[in-house]
Amino acid sequence: MKAIINGRIVLPDAVVTDRALLFDETIRGLVDPAGIGDAEVIDARGQYVAPGLIDIHIHGYLGEDASNGSEEGLLRMAEGIVKNGVTAWLPTTMTVSYPELRRAFDAVRKLRQPGNNPNGAQMLGVNAEGPFINPSKKGAQAVEHIRPADAGFILENADVIRMFTIAPEMPGALDCIREVAKKTNILISMGHTAAHFEDAKAGIAAGIRHATHLFNAMTPLNHREPGVVGAALTDERVSCELIADTFHVSADLFTLVARVKGDKLVLITDCTRAGGLADGEYTLGGQPIFVNGIECRLKDGTIAGSVLKLNNAVKNVLEHTDLTVPQAVRLASLNPARVIGAAERKGSIEEGKDADLFLAGDDFTVARTIIGGRTVYEA
Repeated sequence: MKAIINGRIVLPDAVVTDRALLFDETIRGLVDPAGIGDAEVIDARGQYVAPGLIDIHIHGYLGEDASNGSEEGLLRMAEGIVKNGVTAWLPTTMTVSYPELRRAFDAVRKLRQPGNNPNGAQMLGVNAEGPFINPSKKGAQAVEHIRPADAGFILENADVIRMFTIAPEMPGALDCIREVAKKTNILISMGHTAAHFEDAKAGIAAGIRHATHLFNAMTPLNHREPGVVGAALTDERVSCELIADTFHVSADLFTLVARVKGDKLVLITDCTRAGGLADGEYTLGGQPIFVNGIECRLKDGTIAGSVLKLNNAVKNVLEHTDLTVPQAVRLASLNPARVIGAAERKGSIEEGKDADLFLAGDDFTVARTIIGGRTVYEA
């Protein structure tokens, strides 16, 4: 048994300072510090003790890319992002060829098995961002690999795909959405789409329940044609991703989106292989990208993912909104756990859940990360 003392423990709706957190592989509960017995003690020294963050949309990190299908690369990513407080994630593929996607899926299938990823953030499955998207909203996706909607491909890999992105206005998309929604629990997201409001609503009626990086690569909110943004914001069934790097979306909108979507808002990074590295030239989906500070762009200036760290996304929300610490942390822990169906075990400090935790200071710089009760990173 282990006990964290002297911490500001971040619960779903409060921060507790007068209790010790007891855990082994799972959370055992909050107790009076005098009652921890012979438990191994971790002194938080006044830091936040928060539930592990869950990044459901991240392509790469430390020079690696999930689309490459490299087991070594995925492990390097998993062991890198724990330094950002991330304890679980969905390796996210791009619009690449079917053989490349299958290799990536196979690598995650193997590494998510017990014991195959001992020191990294747990892989909960794959997020397939494409290839069933609209070429006119491809962003940094490779147009030559865009394909018609194909429910068979998704169902063939339903054991590992946890969510995927589709443009609902494209031929065959609604039938694909209906079939996948009927036969699986996969989270279906609309993104890289030129859909009109009614097209988006039709997609939601068919089974879409999520919006990929809200505002980016989709039709905007207009007072006469609300677009995909309007459909995502106004439908309570739809959860929305937000890249809170202050570049993809103006920080002035963070409060508005948080008020509208509440627990249906999920912070993501959309991070590329340039994450955790210096400014310079890298690749994304086989295309060169150029990184300058928080900006990642193709040669023609198109925005191409990010270098955001998920703990910094939480920090940015706290700095630019009036959300409380529990509310901001939920956006990157409990909310993503809920939308991908993992909240029974993940996302919050509650008795019986996995002991996935991180310790951080006021600026959310991570000092320690714990997965399944075991420290995997300590600054």
